[in-house]
Amino acid sequence: MKPIWVVDDDHSIRFVLEKALVREQFTVRTFANPREVMKALDEDSPQVLVSDIRMPGGSGIDLLTAVKARHPGLPVIIMTAFSDLDSAVSAFQGGAFEYLPKPFDLNTAVDLIRRAVEESLREEVAEVAPVQAPEMLGQATAMQDVFRAIGRLSQSQVTVMITGESGTGKELVARALHKHSPRGQGPFIAINTAAIPKDLLESELFGHERGAFTGAQTTRRGRFEQADGGTLFLDEIGDMPFDLQTRLLRVLSDGQFYRVGGHQPLKTNVRVIAATHQNLEERVRQGGFREDLFHRLNVIRLRLPALRERREDIPMLTRFFLGKSARELGVDAKRITEPALERLAGFDFPGNVRQLENVCHWLTVMAPAQVVEPKDLPPELMAAPVSASAPSAPSAPAFGTLAAEMSGQPVGPSGPIAVPASALPGEPTAAVMVGTPAWLADLEREARRRLEAGEEGVWDALTRQFEGCLIHTALELTRGRRIEAAQRLGIGRNTITRKIQELGLDD
Repeated sequence: MKPIWVVDDDHSIRFVLEKALVREQFTVRTFANPREVMKALDEDSPQVLVSDIRMPGGSGIDLLTAVKARHPGLPVIIMTAFSDLDSAVSAFQGGAFEYLPKPFDLNTAVDLIRRAVEESLREEVAEVAPVQAPEMLGQATAMQDVFRAIGRLSQSQVTVMITGESGTGKELVARALHKHSPRGQGPFIAINTAAIPKDLLESELFGHERGAFTGAQTTRRGRFEQADGGTLFLDEIGDMPFDLQTRLLRVLSDGQFYRVGGHQPLKTNVRVIAATHQNLEERVRQGGFREDLFHRLNVIRLRLPALRERREDIPMLTRFFLGKSARELGVDAKRITEPALERLAGFDFPGNVRQLENVCHWLTVMAPAQVVEPKDLPPELMAAPVSASAPSAPSAPAFGTLAAEMSGQPVGPSGPIAVPASALPGEPTAAVMVGTPAWLADLEREARRRLEAGEEGVWDALTRQFEGCLIHTALELTRGRRIEAAQRLGIGRNTITRKIQELGLDD
């Protein structure tokens, strides 16, 4: 973050403000007059400028005008004595973020400057267009169809609806559509309508006037204003509150809207790209989404395939994400074996490409060696079944057989019973989410058999099998090294020692 600049001919004011802001972990630079500030602006710029109005060698109002000409989005706070109130009002009308009357309470001044910093950072994130669109990779036929559609739409400004499951890369496609369109040099503004509380979403989209509601200290531009001349990406549009859908429809119809608390109509020239993982036709039938808005958005529909529909892309994406994670962490990139890639290709990835990227980040941090083997993959991938449409892969360790041998407990109709830790009753697992594997079906049958028979201690019996199985397998893989086994299992050293004694695994 850039420093805060404080301009005042009074040394005591500069000193007090600097010390207070440094205590709040801000970097501060002070100036005695506007001339020094203008000279410094030739080489640098502040995050926030705090300036007095009346100073020898220049006026704070003139400084405000000059600074705003160079940096229109820079928050400027004007300090003024009570007798300068008219000047302060003029400054506010000329674009000042706020005015600070002297003498001021130091805590109030720091809070005001902090709000200005937050606004400045928020505007930077919202307005800076990406230098380059993120990578989009895919050799599968389904992805090639997507690329061709982006190409056909490259010279169009038509509204596009992107559908697909969460994690399939809808925002990446929206950015690509923007980059290759006639609006590519304009701003790309993205907003997730599901991530913002209903009472704040209207202000986020359309902006608000100063004093429109409690806490509205300044006038703020909304996303439609920020995206003027560019593209506005409305993610998860299916979650937009019904009453806001009416306002959105009005903007899409004539490009006109009002800020919250405003009375002057504003015009905007924005291309809208919307995205959703929901079935909007069903939402319309249920009365949760306006039919006229649906038809306004659904001019061109682009469906993104789930990762399980393009399994042939998984090896290429895996190597790409492993390299990306290594660069971000400043380490050497991990290599991955073909058997491990086959195992990845057999997983259904309910979180799609985003989940695969997270897996690669996990491997970069957690895999013990530079070469990733099947045994190094995350537990949820090891426990999940291999899809019939995917290449065969080495099977996971025979947990159930080991548990049955150790405990002497009976096995289920289709084989031994075993439960991974994350699949204990009441805990959701990745395996359950992507489909019920055989061992989990076996567990259900065995649990049902015991419970219907009135057997006591079912929980303890099956839990002992599970714990014994995991510890035995971990010790086998680490050749008896308990500390390493505990680390791989994600439990403490004392825990594994106690469990070994309780389960009689020392024998």
